[in-house]
Amino acid sequence: MKKLLYAFLLSFTLFSCGTSKNYLERSDEDKALSDAVKKLSRSPSDEDAKKAVPILYNNILQNRLSKIKTLRTEKDPARWDKIIKEYQDLQEAYDAIVNNSAAFKLVNAESYNTNILEAIQAAAEEYYTNGLSFLKKGDRDNAKKAYSAFKKSEKFIPGYKDSKARIDEAYQSAIVNVIINPVQDNSFFFNSSWGNTGYNFSNEYFQQTLVRDLSGLNNRYPAKFYTDWQARRDNIQPHWVVDLNLRNIDIPFYPSQNTYRRNSSARVETGRDTSGNPVYQTVYATVNVTRSSFTARADMDVNITDVVTGKNISYRNVRDDYRWEEERATYTGDSRALSSQDWQLINNYGYGTPRKEEILSELFRKIYPQVKNNITYAVDW
Repeated sequence: MKKLLYAFLLSFTLFSCGTSKNYLERSDEDKALSDAVKKLSRSPSDEDAKKAVPILYNNILQNRLSKIKTLRTEKDPARWDKIIKEYQDLQEAYDAIVNNSAAFKLVNAESYNTNILEAIQAAAEEYYTNGLSFLKKGDRDNAKKAYSAFKKSEKFIPGYKDSKARIDEAYQSAIVNVIINPVQDNSFFFNSSWGNTGYNFSNEYFQQTLVRDLSGLNNRYPAKFYTDWQARRDNIQPHWVVDLNLRNIDIPFYPSQNTYRRNSSARVETGRDTSGNPVYQTVYATVNVTRSSFTARADMDVNITDVVTGKNISYRNVRDDYRWEEERATYTGDSRALSSQDWQLINNYGYGTPRKEEILSELFRKIYPQVKNNITYAVDW
């Protein structure tokens, strides 16, 4: 027991020495300074920590001030985030030292709170000034830049000048009126004997649902959405137009069929023997299964164009498929051999092959989220 205690005390001593001697050899000087200051809190006379603290603080001071000097030469206003972070790290080092009496005697530390406040003020002013400059240019792209700049100014100093009002002004300047046209069917579907029903579905449902859902996003995106007839009715001047074109739609006339069979058996009670014990018999049946299935596919082009310039804002072809499958069965043999799963297939009268309009509805339902996401991505900031 004494040997174990001795070994533990020895390992603890070696570990303590290892953690206290290598402050100056560590790559993370901020962490090394923090550990050395904490050591002085426990052991104010620790020579390794006393030696390390002034050297580490001076290194941190010189390195961070050098970074700040370099950052100040950059033109990108994003430099202010980095500058403020450097000053904050210097302030953390200062706070650690002045709150420790032993460390405070070793270092003439300097507070950087004033520098932090000055940097925040300078950042807010630069972003605000940039926002005004972008806003004066008048186009949507610069309105977006102005919006971001005023938001950054507001982030550094809430309520800075009239930044809140400028944010709203930039947002309103960036709003585009988007007209969503009806789905145009350039596929075989429109020219088939059942195409008119499907075309009415796509025209009245797909287009109007898009406008309704996109308009329900409130102020999340700087855009207002209209159907073509709403725009004509309300005399809306569009900025962008969305054209939806079915380039290809493949719906099989008849489902494919294949059949297979499986054997089923069960052990059933057929009576009692003279002693009253049950008598069992194995009975057999053959289940004949017919599987009907098809896969329908559709492609839709989503093309967003600037009405004034004719510039293509976004183009994407979206596609998806819909698979339908149904199984029915008959049997031969002893019905007692059939499982509950067999009976489900035998009694499956189903609804038959889906109508073409139902298939198109499923295809549109699967394509719809992709189309909607493509439009929201285009109008997003």
